[in-house]
Amino acid sequence: MSDETKHERRIPILERIELWSAVLLAAATVATAYSAYEATRWGGVQATSFTEAGTARTESAKAESDGFTLVAIDANIFTEYAVAFSQDNERLMEILRKRFFRSEFKPAFRAWLREHPLTNPTAAKLPFQLRQYKVAKLEEADRLSDKAGRLFEQGREANQTSDEYVLGTIFFAAVLFFAGLATKFSSQRIAIAALSFGTLMFVGGLIRLGTLPFH
Repeated sequence: MSDETKHERRIPILERIELWSAVLLAAATVATAYSAYEATRWGGVQATSFTEAGTARTESAKAESDGFTLVAIDANIFTEYAVAFSQDNERLMEILRKRFFRSEFKPAFRAWLREHPLTNPTAAKLPFQLRQYKVAKLEEADRLSDKAGRLFEQGREANQTSDEYVLGTIFFAAVLFFAGLATKFSSQRIAIAALSFGTLMFVGGLIRLGTLPFH
């Protein structure tokens, strides 16, 4: 068999290798671009979530501080009321109840009186111990703290997802390397082996992408 005949038989194989390489290069390029795009988008989600979490924590700290201030005010006024009661100063007691007791404190105070704390040994010692005593600012602080925790967790998950997509770009970059390198080999077996390995990496990368959330 002449060298010319062998060459004619080898051309279709070389063409298939080149076509295989071109398709793999195109697919890996698209996958790389998509992975980079998703990594950027999730990086933005991470930054936004962390920023909002920080804001929520700041607001929670302020609301908590305001709430404890209101509790201190209620405690001081209640102390004045107790002093007035010990002195049988009905006028001062009435002024304190009507003008200085805060609306959030009054339900707890009334519930405390219904327990007859002076004669009932099982009654709560202070109205602040009853469930009726609620401070909206402290409840707001708890809500904001929970919100900050959720946002921080979202940011952490977004950061992890972004890292996964960055890893995907590296993965597909390796596919590009093997797909481009395959056409440089004079040995068909080596070229096919390189393309086969690149194809397996590409399929594995696609499967990995399929498990990740998209934005």
